[in-house]
Amino acid sequence: MTTGGSSGAPRTLAEDLRARDDDALSALLRARPDLLAPVPSDLTQLATRAATRTSVVRALDHLDAFTQQTAEALAVTADGCPYATLRELMTGRPPVGGVGEALDPEVAAAVEAELPRAVAALRAHGLVWGEEDRLRLVRTARDVLAPSAATPSATGLGPSVAEATAGMSPARLQEVLSDAGLAATHDPSSAITALAGLFADPDRFAALLAQAPDGARAVLDRLVWGPPYGEVRDATAAVRAAGAATPVQWLLARGLLLPAGQHNVVLPREAALALRAGRAHRTPQPLPPPMAPVQRTVKTVDATAAGQAFTAVRTVTDLLKEWETGGPAVLRAGGISVRDLRRTAAALDLTEPQTAFWLELAYAAGLVAADGEVDEAYAPTPAADEWLLLPAERQWAALAAAWLAATRTAGLVGTRDPKGRALAALGPDLDRSLAPRVRGGALRLLAALPPGSAAGREDLLTRLRWDRPLRAAADALREDLLRWTLEDAEALGVTGRGALAAHSRPLLAAAGPDTDRAAALLAPLLPEALDHVLLQADLTAVAPGPLIASLAETLGVLADIESKGGATVYRFTPESVRRALDAGRTAAELQAFLAEHSRTPVPQPLSYLIDDMARRHGTLRVGAAAAYLRCDDDALLTELLADRRASGLRLRRLAPTVLAAQADPSTLLERLRAMGLAPAAESADGDVLITRPDARRTPPRSAPVPVPDGPPVPDTALLALAVKAIRAGDRAATAVHRPPTTPPAGVPRTAAADTLATVQSAVLTGESLWIGYVNAEGTATQRVITPVRVEGGYVTAYDHTADEVRTFAIHRVTGVSELADEPPS
Repeated sequence: MTTGGSSGAPRTLAEDLRARDDDALSALLRARPDLLAPVPSDLTQLATRAATRTSVVRALDHLDAFTQQTAEALAVTADGCPYATLRELMTGRPPVGGVGEALDPEVAAAVEAELPRAVAALRAHGLVWGEEDRLRLVRTARDVLAPSAATPSATGLGPSVAEATAGMSPARLQEVLSDAGLAATHDPSSAITALAGLFADPDRFAALLAQAPDGARAVLDRLVWGPPYGEVRDATAAVRAAGAATPVQWLLARGLLLPAGQHNVVLPREAALALRAGRAHRTPQPLPPPMAPVQRTVKTVDATAAGQAFTAVRTVTDLLKEWETGGPAVLRAGGISVRDLRRTAAALDLTEPQTAFWLELAYAAGLVAADGEVDEAYAPTPAADEWLLLPAERQWAALAAAWLAATRTAGLVGTRDPKGRALAALGPDLDRSLAPRVRGGALRLLAALPPGSAAGREDLLTRLRWDRPLRAAADALREDLLRWTLEDAEALGVTGRGALAAHSRPLLAAAGPDTDRAAALLAPLLPEALDHVLLQADLTAVAPGPLIASLAETLGVLADIESKGGATVYRFTPESVRRALDAGRTAAELQAFLAEHSRTPVPQPLSYLIDDMARRHGTLRVGAAAAYLRCDDDALLTELLADRRASGLRLRRLAPTVLAAQADPSTLLERLRAMGLAPAAESADGDVLITRPDARRTPPRSAPVPVPDGPPVPDTALLALAVKAIRAGDRAATAVHRPPTTPPAGVPRTAAADTLATVQSAVLTGESLWIGYVNAEGTATQRVITPVRVEGGYVTAYDHTADEVRTFAIHRVTGVSELADEPPS
């Protein structure tokens, strides 16, 4: 709020901003960061930019419900509204003659208590300026919020008498005036003023309404709180009071209803306010709606969330392993097909919507991406290998932080876009900029409740609507986003039984997610990773808990996962052992590995299985010709030639130990393995080729950048520099520009160190300097500048000579001196 009496009151928004201190300007730029792109040259330009329609609409959209209601009330009054008038618009006045209804006393008291805060918020956002006796709403905001003949406002009020009678003939206007019991006037303007004055006077309005016939009040009651328009047979007929046969005609004759078209009437704003006992809103919302907490025990919440967090990490790990040899193909329009989503869901033992969520989360965290090949497919990224080596608590923290910031919305998978096309998982059309705001808002509301408390979805939605009212379409999306947020937070372990977990609170820090703190709080709640399994005689191994990364990776190659749960069961098969041998392990290494990591002796059947597969592994060699088989055992080749299952390979003997095949090596390997053999691939030099099933990775890929919901909020340092630059430009713009009366003789000459020190000092004091400067063409000039900042060998300053902000290279400044007679500012 500005200081001083009415004689010194600001006449424009620019003057009001000029009277504010630096903290107030910083608050404005923080609340409306779009005003900083680019930094305004002075306060006049800042005020102009703050009054543009796009910026004003964005600022209004970020206000809470009561602050918006306050702005809407200012929009229905004349410019320069006293605070007392605004207070009456928000609280109403006592009903007169049974006209209107009084606001609940408790609500009225809350409105009076909260109204100063709302006005201060509007002022801080640059939407209201002026003294308390003349509060002014920025004209653009008034145009957006004020009701008109075309659009009623959110208050439910219609156009004013002046706007509603704009097309009415002067003669007809005088007839309305006469039938309303008012004296004739000499011109339409005074007639409109007289009719509006009648409606604004509670006593005279109540007396007029007391004469209304039965049914007239019912008509007004239907329109009073909006919408203010009604449909009639002939609204433009010139009905006089003496000939009025219906309640609508009685109201039309006296101007309580006015024509709004051939078949429509409107209740003018002044009459509606009179019927409302002066209130602009039927239900002011001065306080955020309360949320009824559902109490849980903190221990139960944290334990439940930790269990879900562990499951989340394991699910993403399983997804990466499922796609480690290459994931599904990328559709032409982006994303994966419904069939591939269904196949992945079956592999993870999840529903398709759940699978879509984990796919989108892994993608948002930068763990999976398209490989960019000709036949493009999805695969884990190199970052996935780093993530897999992290402790479980840090893996979870990375996933949770990515989820909070992501604009990717998995809940949209399977729905259709405006053109009727189905939205695919990992497709390009799943970004919704509102998603991070809804997630953060909902979780912060949960964080504000007592620890261990949950809240109902309807309570959260109602509170989010109060915190930031949205238009109908955006509000419908927010309702869906909130539902998905609560489901996803529970699945991810951010919440437990609907309440925010203790380890999730650091992720909501004002300075940004504190993943280190979140991981530290989660770690004690997770089961400890084990370095052993229990081998059993039925060729299975039981992992009684989570395994360390190296053990889980090797065991995942050597055996197949048979079941999951509290304990994971692995089964050893000939195919799984062969897979480990293909990866370069020897039988001795596998036996030693199992002996080292098993708390039980290695069962004899398992030892026999490994030794038997190792003895047979590589006996047959497959190489590239079309393809060939090489084997030192010619009897085995003879058996193979006679085997009917190999007929499709069209084998023929080239030598006692070599067969040729009419199939490529990969097909030949698959067919022979399907026949129960254990062939090995070999290189052109005859060496065995070692294959690793986890070798498929994309080139380095970064996580997708979330779609921003408006410009980012600048940090404190940038705000300070911006305010300083705007102040310097404003001083220069409002100063009387004239050269110094006693300029130094010739171009100033100072040492480089002195030059830098003087310029840095001027930045701190805001003083102007006289400098000598040599431009890129070698021309020496003299300039008067006001330095704003010094950085990286350059000084940014307001150049009084050119009347603009410029950047000067320090090494080109030949010298500097203070002004003998500084221009007034």
